[in-house]
Amino acid sequence: MSTQPQQPEPVPEGAVTEQEQGQEQGQGLPAPGAVEARGAVGEGPGPDAAGGPAVAASDEQAAALAELEDRWRRAVADVENLRKRHAREVERERAAERARTAAALLPVIDNLELALSHAEADPGSIVEGVKAIREQAVNTLAQLGYERQGETGVPFDPARHEVVGVVEDPEAEPGTVVQVLRPGYGDPGNQLRPVAVAVARRE
Repeated sequence: MSTQPQQPEPVPEGAVTEQEQGQEQGQGLPAPGAVEARGAVGEGPGPDAAGGPAVAASDEQAAALAELEDRWRRAVADVENLRKRHAREVERERAAERARTAAALLPVIDNLELALSHAEADPGSIVEGVKAIREQAVNTLAQLGYERQGETGVPFDPARHEVVGVVEDPEAEPGTVVQVLRPGYGDPGNQLRPVAVAVARRE
């Protein structure tokens, strides 16, 4: 019995062998190691990873907010200190002005006491003493900026005069001050009190 090697069956024209089919399938699939390598290269730390951009931005915002708050507190403290200093200066000026006014009236009080001390020895001299003291008081008010106002025969001025009566006076022009009932002190822009007057009636 003869043993001859079997010849492979002829492949029809256009058919694909199993070996060629395996090679074609292998060309379309990536190598096992290539997939893992690409995954390792493409992946990176996310935005929430430690030291990422989000954490840095949050730290910068917190630092800026703290600086603004510190500036605001300093500004509030400066304004409060300025208000207190201004209040102290205003009170100091008021006290100084009161002291100057009181010091200007002291000579008037001294002369009144002097006139009263001489009244028993010479009663007639009390009248002259009171007149002198009145003049002194009027001069003191003028020095403080409040000159005496009490003219008659001038037109009525609502900024200087206060009408307390209207009289018939044929010799006076209507609306003219004919009588001063109480003198005033100071000018219209710096007036201690207006002049109380009676004016001629208008026809």
